Amino acid sequence: MSSLLLSAGRAVLKLSAPYRAGFAGSPDDLRDKAVLARFHGDAPTLAAGAPPLARWRLWAAVCVWLCLIAAGGALAYLLGERAGIRSLQQGTLHRLDIYATSLRSELSRYEYLPQVVSLSPDVLDLLRKPRDAGQQLDANVYLETVNAHAQASAIYVMDETGLTLAASNWNQPGSFVDMNFSYRPYFQDALRGVPGRFYGIGTVSREPGYYFSFGIIDGARRLGVATVKVNLDKLDAAWSHSADRVFAIDGNGVVFLSSDPGWKFRALRPLSSETLRQLAQTRQYTEAGALTPIDMREHRPLSGGEGTVVQLRANEEAPQRPGATPFGPDYLLDSRPVDGTDWKLIMLSDMKPAHALARTSALATMFALVFLTLLVMYLQQRRRIVHQRLAAREALQGAYDELEHKVELRTEALSEANQHLQTEIAERKRAEEMLKNTLDDLVQTGKMAVLGQMSAGITHELNQPLAALRTLSANAVVFLERGQSEQVDLNLRTICELTDRMGQITAQLKKFARRSAVELQSVALADVIADALFLLGQRIRQERIELEQFIEPGLFARCEGNRLEQVLVNLLVNAFDAVAAAGASPRRVRIAARRSAEGVAVEVHDNGTGIAPEVMPRLFEPFFTTKEQGLGLGLGLAISAGIVRDFGGLLRAGESELGGAAFVVTLRDGGTPNAGNIS
Repeated sequence: MSSLLLSAGRAVLKLSAPYRAGFAGSPDDLRDKAVLARFHGDAPTLAAGAPPLARWRLWAAVCVWLCLIAAGGALAYLLGERAGIRSLQQGTLHRLDIYATSLRSELSRYEYLPQVVSLSPDVLDLLRKPRDAGQQLDANVYLETVNAHAQASAIYVMDETGLTLAASNWNQPGSFVDMNFSYRPYFQDALRGVPGRFYGIGTVSREPGYYFSFGIIDGARRLGVATVKVNLDKLDAAWSHSADRVFAIDGNGVVFLSSDPGWKFRALRPLSSETLRQLAQTRQYTEAGALTPIDMREHRPLSGGEGTVVQLRANEEAPQRPGATPFGPDYLLDSRPVDGTDWKLIMLSDMKPAHALARTSALATMFALVFLTLLVMYLQQRRRIVHQRLAAREALQGAYDELEHKVELRTEALSEANQHLQTEIAERKRAEEMLKNTLDDLVQTGKMAVLGQMSAGITHELNQPLAALRTLSANAVVFLERGQSEQVDLNLRTICELTDRMGQITAQLKKFARRSAVELQSVALADVIADALFLLGQRIRQERIELEQFIEPGLFARCEGNRLEQVLVNLLVNAFDAVAAAGASPRRVRIAARRSAEGVAVEVHDNGTGIAPEVMPRLFEPFFTTKEQGLGLGLGLAISAGIVRDFGGLLRAGESELGGAAFVVTLRDGGTPNAGNIS
């Protein structure tokens, strides 16, 4: 740094070289010449011509000057580090809120299930008669049916001793039936009348999960406990795809959810013997090993503040290289409690941005101080020259002022241009984000519009089994009164089949209506076409449409299945409307899937009215429609074309060999089902 400053000083004083020749022989002039000789490397002149006291003062001033610059850089570093930590904390706490909300939302989906199960007549009858094999079978089937819809890991019922009498996995390997879980805290809490909440590794399934339990009461008597186990591993999977290093700990400081698989079921700090004894008693982490602590140390940042900075030992980050430091880089640790639990979400943010900001602030401050010092030296030199050569100084000052003014003008112009460019970039990013959000909203609106158009058919599909359910239920009551158990069994089985059929309809509608992101993967075209035709089955039967299918086996496309299904539904609905408007008899619609030169192609043909030549150029424009007012918004084809473009494909329209219109969706070949996602 000192050599840099001396070089800069030489450059400044060289600017005044034309005026050094006019110095007189006064003591001031001799001192100025000695300084010039010092900066130009003529050290012997200074040593021979300057007294020791002057040399000492010069070196003392240089040392004080360097200390001031170092102190200013250190202060700027501390302030920059503190500002960087505050910026990191703002972003980290916001993301922690998002993670906590998603975790709490996942748990809240299942909180009601144990209480619902406790109200089931089959469960109550089983607890009243635990040795009745028929009651046990009914309860097992009921729990299996409930779990099939709830999608939990398991649902089971225990008596007051903790013995499992019925479970949703009763007919699977690793069934919970006849297993005793009285040692689990969630059973003990529920038996005392408090809803149980517990996270741990299953002693039977060896799979971790979160347990909800609720006591089952018959009058004043406690019959048992209903429990639901929920697997939270999908949160781990979602976190592992994030750039954040985030993990969740329980009240004992044990990590049970983590974006880093190597940290799962490890302790944030060494556990006490009492804690280890309690964990062993409840078998909470029976398969998690020794719960080794994460090798982490805490320290305060140089700038102080409220942030907690930690360092991980190098082997926690990656295999340690010979000669490397034992601890890795700094991380800012922030935490947030999860409402309704004793858990905490913790996120480690890399401190490199804060350190980089601190270094930048320090360097900028030091260079600014150097520049100011050089400026002061320059002004002092200029002041001396003014006394000797006033006229020359005025001329040089004028030239310098003009040059400085041009530099300022140029700097101001460059700053304005840079600001304008940054504004344009920000505006473009906001416009792109708004366009993407609008397209996603239009895609979802298109789905809802299609579902609205199919509402009559859906109602018909559901009304038939509902009416049958009502009749079969009434008949079952009559047969029970007459003692005709075989007829009752037949009616109940038929009711189960109708319920499954209604579940298939609603599941397909739920799958079609959900909002999904564009994640390209290898999708079987036959399955997507079958799902689309399933949604339109009622209309096909009602309008007596002759549907022809020509699908090559083993076709896979690079796309997102749910969105491609929406495209096919839009094209098929347009085809049905076209043949209905044309009054064609018979009403023919053909859907075909085959390989093409571009990859794979899905074609939809009809024998409807076709597409007029003047309409073709505007066919895919938003809000353009040829249907009567009130029958369409003109968004279906525009949304479909946008979805196909997101897949990297193309949607074309033309004339069909059936006499109407033909729409062709061209997509990239998906290869085999194991091709994986495209990143």
